[in-house]
Amino acid sequence: MSTPSAEALNDLAPTGVLRAAINFGNPVLAQRNAETGQPQGVSVNLAVELGRQLGVPVELVTYDAAGKVFEALAQQQWNVAFLAIEPVREAQVAFSEPYVIIEGTYLVKNDSAFLKMEDLDQPGVRIAVGQGAAYDLYLSRTQQHASLVRAPTSAGAVDLFLDEGLDAAAGVRQPLLKVAEANSELRVLEGYFTSIRQAMGVPVQCIAGAAYVRAFLEEQKANGFVRKALDDSGQSDVTVAPLQGH
Repeated sequence: MSTPSAEALNDLAPTGVLRAAINFGNPVLAQRNAETGQPQGVSVNLAVELGRQLGVPVELVTYDAAGKVFEALAQQQWNVAFLAIEPVREAQVAFSEPYVIIEGTYLVKNDSAFLKMEDLDQPGVRIAVGQGAAYDLYLSRTQQHASLVRAPTSAGAVDLFLDEGLDAAAGVRQPLLKVAEANSELRVLEGYFTSIRQAMGVPVQCIAGAAYVRAFLEEQKANGFVRKALDDSGQSDVTVAPLQGH
């Protein structure tokens, strides 16, 4: 990477510290270390590496839901975040190209009649979602008939589905599979209703910072950094997004 310009550095670390929003609501991207409790995962690794290349310390600002990360932008709580690309967010966030592609799917009861994604979009069907998550935003745009019932977090959506006897919980495939593996009465549908493009983002007015982050992330995909970070955090089944233009 080239040395950051003064403009990029001011965009990304205006106080001399890079404040990176880390979302524990998506365990594919960030987790707490079981022994130390410290944040880890591909988004943490990328934040630390970005700080190293900028030559500034990194402060990890943690949240338990993507919706809360987005809401915190108005309070200027972070300089860079790790969020799915969604139209409703793009008015306020300048996104990089994606670094990870994640499937959004449904958790249902074994004895339910649902077999395919489209089976869920029926009158009277109630689907639990995490408030403001990428799949909440996507389903809010696309579902014609089913009702969405929102929990404060993605993990809370699974609890809501079970506690209130809803028809399904929408979420990221990997954590839903872990729930199903621990509960023989549940299953995850094959296929996906949306391909979630996880990216890095900065406040939309930070033009120089956004350009630097885009170039930084393409480099980290190309040199294997993203793949290794996923593997090291136990996410080897997750797909690294293709390079821009490929």
